[in-house]
Amino acid sequence: MNALNAVDVLMVGQLGETAVAAVGLAGQVFFLMTLFLFGVGSGAAIFSAQFWGRGDLANVRRILGLALILAVSGSVLFSTVAILAPAWVLSIYTHDPAVIAVGSSYLRVVGLCYVPTAISVTYAIILRSTRQVKVPMVVSVSALSLKTLLAYVLIFGKLGAPALGIMGAAVATVVARGVECSAMLTITYWRKLPAAAKLTELLDINRALVGRYAHTASPVILGETFWSVGMTIYTGIYARIGTAPIAAVSIAGTIEGVALVPFLAIASAAAIMLGNRIGAGKVNDAMDYARRFVFLSVGGALVVGFIIFISRGLLMSLYRISPEARADAMGVLAAMAVALWLKAGNLVMVVGVMRSGGDTRFAFLADVGPMWLLGIPIALLSAFVLALPVYWVVFLVVLVDEGTKFLISLWRVRSALWIHSVVCAT
Repeated sequence: MNALNAVDVLMVGQLGETAVAAVGLAGQVFFLMTLFLFGVGSGAAIFSAQFWGRGDLANVRRILGLALILAVSGSVLFSTVAILAPAWVLSIYTHDPAVIAVGSSYLRVVGLCYVPTAISVTYAIILRSTRQVKVPMVVSVSALSLKTLLAYVLIFGKLGAPALGIMGAAVATVVARGVECSAMLTITYWRKLPAAAKLTELLDINRALVGRYAHTASPVILGETFWSVGMTIYTGIYARIGTAPIAAVSIAGTIEGVALVPFLAIASAAAIMLGNRIGAGKVNDAMDYARRFVFLSVGGALVVGFIIFISRGLLMSLYRISPEARADAMGVLAAMAVALWLKAGNLVMVVGVMRSGGDTRFAFLADVGPMWLLGIPIALLSAFVLALPVYWVVFLVVLVDEGTKFLISLWRVRSALWIHSVVCAT
């Protein structure tokens, strides 16, 4: 998925840095919505994994129904803002009229895919929590492959189609997300997978379950909200430095997203496997697995970060951007590569370990505390007071924010205080 998204950015990158900046900033709305969905879904995954570990399918489906209500409601709000007020949203990040004009047209179309995306994401998370991991993978990769093909045809006007520029990328995204949602639902119900709940099962939600979910999941949703707003503030800071810097951050961030894929997978696997073990009462197994997952993530990220660092010149040669933007992107990518092991370790410890054990309040504090208390002030100081280049701003932010989070999270994981059974009283 991330590789195909990187191809999209590469294709848009052939249109110039204004197009890259416009799509990157317009993508912030989808980014915020995705993190909201991830918060809702992560809360649901905590319960569904533990319910599945003790063989309680009825409550798995009740959790799916609750998550769908929250996810669809939130996505409707995001879609409304994207369609009706795209220029206002983009003006938060930049004053460049060209970027706002191009990005508004793109955002108005892409906003149409938010609701089907919310449905797909929710079903995928529940399927993974019940160990049905192949269906979400096949459906998502197939849909995004379609998106990449359509984007190529519509951006550049191939196969007799009109050359729509970045609007071609927007149309391709909407079509692909619609196909993804339809395929996810069709396969789930045709194969009668654990998530194939009837409407009565989805709506059979009792007050006790809602209260238990709210108690455990609200810190996750709140954490994702605060973290996503913090990331948006970072993006706004980079954008205010200039168009070339935000284009550089967009390109480097896409490459970093691909690099983090193995560690997002490790975090997802950890959340499922640890949740299953905790739900089955196998606490010692959960502790052993947690240590192994952290070791895998940090060790693997050191290797991947080194590969990115030494190949960043080759990667940047693929984009048609100005020498200034290329130099900034080289620096930003170097900073991200050096700190990749911190991000990977934090991803696994916060998302994969602490949340799977129901330790959502501590995970919330560890995740957003360093960002808001240290990272954002340092970003503002280094960008607007010290007037440092964007790559130094990124490096300082990542080092302080992720470094502090890593130390706090590592202590918590080693303490075993993160293990709680969230389903025993439900």
